[in-house]
Amino acid sequence: MNKITLIGIDTAKQVFHLVGVDARGHYIWRKQLSRRRLLSALAQVERCEVVLEACGASHHWARSIQALGHTVRLIAPQHVKPYRRGQKNDYRDAEAIISAALSPGMRFVGVKRVEQQAEQALHRVRSRLMSQRNAAANELRGLLGEYGVVFRRGLKPLRDGARCFSETDEAHTLGLVELVNDVLEEIGVLQARMDHYERLIEQRVEVDEVSRRLREELGGVGKLGASALRVKVADVRDYGNGRHFAAYLGLAPGHSGTGGQVHIGHLKRGHDRDLRQLLIHGARSALRHLGDKQDAQSRWLRGLLERRGFNIASVALAHKNARQAWAIMAREQLRVDLSINNSTRSKRSTIAKTTHDGELVGPTTADL
Repeated sequence: MNKITLIGIDTAKQVFHLVGVDARGHYIWRKQLSRRRLLSALAQVERCEVVLEACGASHHWARSIQALGHTVRLIAPQHVKPYRRGQKNDYRDAEAIISAALSPGMRFVGVKRVEQQAEQALHRVRSRLMSQRNAAANELRGLLGEYGVVFRRGLKPLRDGARCFSETDEAHTLGLVELVNDVLEEIGVLQARMDHYERLIEQRVEVDEVSRRLREELGGVGKLGASALRVKVADVRDYGNGRHFAAYLGLAPGHSGTGGQVHIGHLKRGHDRDLRQLLIHGARSALRHLGDKQDAQSRWLRGLLERRGFNIASVALAHKNARQAWAIMAREQLRVDLSINNSTRSKRSTIAKTTHDGELVGPTTADL
């Protein structure tokens, strides 16, 4: 039997479909496995490359399969779909994953560490609580707006104004006192839970050196932004440079060209809405507190504000922060890689074998 060099896995909750190919790209292995038998079956396969779609639980399976000695790659689902042939079924999905993996120039998704996913879970719950809080606040604004009661923008004016309105005779006459107080209490509970998760995120940021550098060196990147940058970027090497990273986040203008002419359009949608939102909001805050600072970046921002306005200046600063954040994380990744390489070389250099007469000899080619 030919050696399996590449395995594509179509994952599900309980049943997994695997397809293997040899070095020539011929399909030589097909298997349907239960969740319980997946890892034991892969442990019996000679080390090779395994490819999965980057979907639910894919990072867990990638780490588990890596522990067996296989090389694991993840592909975004939107890059797999064009390679599916014929009618959809699980085996054809696995074949499409293999075809996508063999395609030149395919972009893969980095495998996240357990710590990254744990911290990302905090961000997701906080984001959900924020959406619920904003929905409750907007609902209260709409209900009171029907009676001509309008408040300024912001959560604090809404809270203060709604409390004042609930104490008026009109609110008692309309029977809205209980409703207003209930919604205000709901908003307060959601805000308290948000604050709790923010404190948990900040505690993790305090002990991370790279997150500290991101906060200190980038204007407009706070603890939440630094944490999001660290947990949402599985491997900084997945992006060629800082410009590619900014474009991935949707902080670079889209462009289309034909016949040698290129048209620069609006910002792209990007692939990480939450991180893009954090960077832009942080940039807006930095611009509002610009004051009379005279450093090079402050002068650049002040000139940009005069020429292009607040919104464009905010996106420009967010774009610059994204590129600088990539550079900081790339330098840290390079330092870690060099440390690992030096450690490996040190271990290899200490390998020695004892000959029959007790003399020590250097490492052989097989040892290296």
